Amino acid sequence: MPSKPLVKSSAAILLILVCLVCAIAGAERFQRSKKMPIAISADDDAFLEDLSKRSFQYFLDQADPHTGLVRDRARSSGAPANEIASTAATGFGLTALTIGAERKWITRVEGKERTRTTLKFLSALTNEHGWYYHFLDPKDGSRQWKSEASSIDTALLMAGVLTARQYFSEDAEIKRLATQIYQRIDFKWMLDEHPTLLSHGWRPENGFIKHRWDHYCELMILYVLGISSPTNPLPESSWYAWRRDWMTYGQYRYVANPDPLFVHQFSHAWIDFRGFRERKPPNVNYFDNSIIATRAHRQFCLDLAKEFPGYTENVWGITASDSARGYVAWGGPPRHKAIDGTVVPCAAAGSLMFTPDISVPALREMRNKFGEKIYGKYGFVDAFNPNNGWVDGDVIGIDIGITLLSAENLRSGHVWRWFMKNSEIRKTLDRL
Repeated sequence: MPSKPLVKSSAAILLILVCLVCAIAGAERFQRSKKMPIAISADDDAFLEDLSKRSFQYFLDQADPHTGLVRDRARSSGAPANEIASTAATGFGLTALTIGAERKWITRVEGKERTRTTLKFLSALTNEHGWYYHFLDPKDGSRQWKSEASSIDTALLMAGVLTARQYFSEDAEIKRLATQIYQRIDFKWMLDEHPTLLSHGWRPENGFIKHRWDHYCELMILYVLGISSPTNPLPESSWYAWRRDWMTYGQYRYVANPDPLFVHQFSHAWIDFRGFRERKPPNVNYFDNSIIATRAHRQFCLDLAKEFPGYTENVWGITASDSARGYVAWGGPPRHKAIDGTVVPCAAAGSLMFTPDISVPALREMRNKFGEKIYGKYGFVDAFNPNNGWVDGDVIGIDIGITLLSAENLRSGHVWRWFMKNSEIRKTLDRL
């Protein structure tokens, strides 16, 4: 009776073949994502070179020459909008110096000098258990607007510090200062007696902020840095303590919350999540998750076109930004109640590293269609409204920053490679 064994044998062979195909496909996907940048046309690369170089110029012009602190925003013409620096913008700025030196927009010597100046100032700057205040005076580093000692903004600053440490690793002083600044952060203190979840920050007037980093958002860079700390680390359980809520929009299903699109971008500016999947359920690959989130967001904008015809196949994007009525942390899906047809170019730009097939055409269409009205010294203005003609007069440092870093990761993967050379980071991701 050979039939039954033959059926079992055939099934087994089929299963083995399926597994081999999947393994080969998985290996090819890993090789493509880890070793081979996505090919883009010469015209697209020339466009991204221009956009990136203009974005980089922001971090040259808007960094104080004596402290290295980067202004939170500026006029699109290049004039300062106010005398307020941003801790997070300074983190993007330190990373920008590595890109500029690598692409020879500045000399390597100038890049090291500027980095050294910034790190020297940060090493002596007032902090709370290693955590820096959100907004600072760019000239003397004093706390501004009664801002908090911010956990997430310090994390974005540290991402730049550690990127610079690796890129300029031949400079002993840069390496020493960067290591000192990172290692003195007391991550356990920011837990405010919670076993796993970090507070949003601390103010001298009333202590710790009650809100915690407890659900998926831009928090991944914060927890990776915390768990990686060689001096005051968070427990690995902190990574799995925050919620992963699933969202479905049309054909798209992904981990998300009702937050702006930037939450799917900022951590990825430095951490190369390609090829990494969580060891515990829901076993998310966050790089793929951000791809899906971007495609869902574009569809969301297209679905709004009946109400706001300015949204088109290649004119889309809503994330936290300026608006005609002031700064708004808007986005979708789901729809934020304040949406008025405004387009925020850094929404598409911040996803260049995920979805170049839709992000590059969007940015090129915006520039070609609206020209110098929205594209100037530092690249795109922060926001504009194609439905009523409103154009923002400002650019914002962190939005310029995510544009620059995302474009660089698409074109070369440099920022990912430099940041991931930090052995503490790679070991943490391997464990998680």
